[in-house]
Amino acid sequence: MKKLYVGNLPWSVDDGELESMFSGLGTVHSARVITDRESGRSRGFGFVELDDEAASKAIEELNGNDVGGRPLRVNEANDKKQ
Repeated sequence: MKKLYVGNLPWSVDDGELESMFSGLGTVHSARVITDRESGRSRGFGFVELDDEAASKAIEELNGNDVGGRPLRVNEANDKKQ
């Protein structure tokens, strides 16, 4: 399973919409839009977990696609440094 970073999301996208963007490519294990702790508003990026094959396909097919007038950035997520 791979975790993908999805950047440049429109502010209106929520977890469900993020999941539906990727569900046609394979089984989505998790989809989460990151929100601001204080305001609860989207920070414009999120993370999606997919099987390895579906993740590679998602990067190829969705990176650069226009969503709400913004080109998505989709790539493999880097692990957070300790």
